[in-house]
Amino acid sequence: MPESPIKDADQRTEPAIATAMGGVDPGKTVDAGDRVWVGFDLGGTKMNAVLFDRKFDSIARRKKKTRGSEGATAGVERIRSTIEKLLEEGGLDQARLGGIGVGCPGPLDLDEGVILAAPNLGWRDVPLKKILEKEFGCPVWICNDVDAGVYGEYRFGAAVGARTTLGVFPGTGIGGGMIYEGKIFRGKKSSCLEIGHIPVVVDGAVCGCGRRGCLETVASRLALSAEIAKAAYRGQAPHILRVAGTDLANIRSGTIQEAIESGDEIVEEIMRDGARYLGIALAGAVNMLAPDVIILGGGLVEAMPRLYVDEVAKILAKHVMPSYQKSYELKVAKLGDDAGSMGAAAWARQCIEA
Repeated sequence: MPESPIKDADQRTEPAIATAMGGVDPGKTVDAGDRVWVGFDLGGTKMNAVLFDRKFDSIARRKKKTRGSEGATAGVERIRSTIEKLLEEGGLDQARLGGIGVGCPGPLDLDEGVILAAPNLGWRDVPLKKILEKEFGCPVWICNDVDAGVYGEYRFGAAVGARTTLGVFPGTGIGGGMIYEGKIFRGKKSSCLEIGHIPVVVDGAVCGCGRRGCLETVASRLALSAEIAKAAYRGQAPHILRVAGTDLANIRSGTIQEAIESGDEIVEEIMRDGARYLGIALAGAVNMLAPDVIILGGGLVEAMPRLYVDEVAKILAKHVMPSYQKSYELKVAKLGDDAGSMGAAAWARQCIEA
């Protein structure tokens, strides 16, 4: 691979322990002459890549640690080698590629296909579209990773047939995306729907974006885990203290769910408070955008779907304008980890063939 024109930001210190899961999905064959499509979900901690046939049935898949701490040049090489490995496992030449779609975190130049800044990776000014098109000789389309996930749910999951789909994914941060009449809703050059940075607490805590009182400061997993760690330190969450201590890195979605099931009542109270704040932000979004389907996804929702649906539904009923109260369906995402890769591949094909 030629020397990359990528500028690496400050190196991160997260562990670079690689895991790779992949292989050919059993029973999948590709008709001669059919084009295949790659969907790549580039996350802050892991990358999930899937090779699809024309019907978007998976042919092969690979999952690896992103290793953002190694820098953007090494990261792009991992992307390239992962796609190459997918084709090898599928027994296909790169000439069969119809296109590649990549869901990317952080601010993007969507027209030029550049990752402008990915804070969780420490990357900036990465011309990913140009690099991959040169390497594989096919069109490449990048989009925001949450937009890719919501588009995947619109095409193949919980929002099939919707006119306007609003998706919100609480995790380390809180990502949002919207599909309007079959297209990803976006700004002139960049993605939008940064619902995690809607202010919900006047003069609240400082957010990672530098502003105060954003939704992420009270409803993201990071913020909720911090409150749970405080409760554990005070002796109010014995299960958490026993299995995770007060280390935020150990208080994951599954751990929180287990604590609630084990009787840590304060943990459930904290999570319900976070879900209510999420509902307040969503109520404003419904009043402004009038979606007919609202999708909740991400690790926290997958671990505690009933808690989230119950609390968000109550807040929506209380705060949405009367004329909109029966205009939407609130659903849990169906596709799990495949939403981003399926959505990225399908969006690339839609843009390339349009």
